Amino acid sequence: MIKRYLKYAFVFLCFSLFTSCFEILEEINLNADGSGSMVVTFNLSKSKSKLASVMMLDSINGYRVPSKEDINIALKDAENHLKTIEGITNIKRTADYGNYIFSISCDFNKVTNLDAVFKDLIQQHNKRERTSFNTTNFSFNKEANNFKRLFSYDGAIKKSFYKLKGEDRKIFKDASYTSIYRFKDMVKGVSNSNAKIAPNKKAVLLKIDAMSLILGEKTIANTVELTK
Repeated sequence: MIKRYLKYAFVFLCFSLFTSCFEILEEINLNADGSGSMVVTFNLSKSKSKLASVMMLDSINGYRVPSKEDINIALKDAENHLKTIEGITNIKRTADYGNYIFSISCDFNKVTNLDAVFKDLIQQHNKRERTSFNTTNFSFNKEANNFKRLFSYDGAIKKSFYKLKGEDRKIFKDASYTSIYRFKDMVKGVSNSNAKIAPNKKAVLLKIDAMSLILGEKTIANTVELTK
């Protein structure tokens, strides 16, 4: 099942090959005890007209176009993978083919449960691309009352990017990664200079363009200090 999940998890990356405008959105709602909920969304709505036309084809620019069945299998396999992880519950998936927005959500008992969600994908990527991304992505220190989004940049990602054809590199031109973290306590400060604290002091927004992330110019790593 894991091998099947890993295979189809890349369907959405293949989908991005047909548009330069897509967003990966990571949302976490964290409770004071370290439990919470997470939603990961792949949003291609700004290119929905183009994608509607692309979906009618078998292939384009040498790439096979994923079918609705491929996408549904990818979401189902991701759901099945989450069901195997201790501490992960209330798993839901959505597929909006009218706007090309796909998401999967879950609740977690503790922040460390989230690392297992991405661990297999990261390990497979490290093996295939000879990268060294850390499989620890999140942490919460209840005593210090801080939440961390961990990320270690690997220069191999830049090398892989420049191996792509010029036309293929353009798909990342208008792509972005966005994280929204919401808390019960007030936010005192953040370590990432690109992160913004919400006016109510209970949420943090970080939006980074894909090119800056690929080239190592910006990072998604962030430490959020909360009031005790």
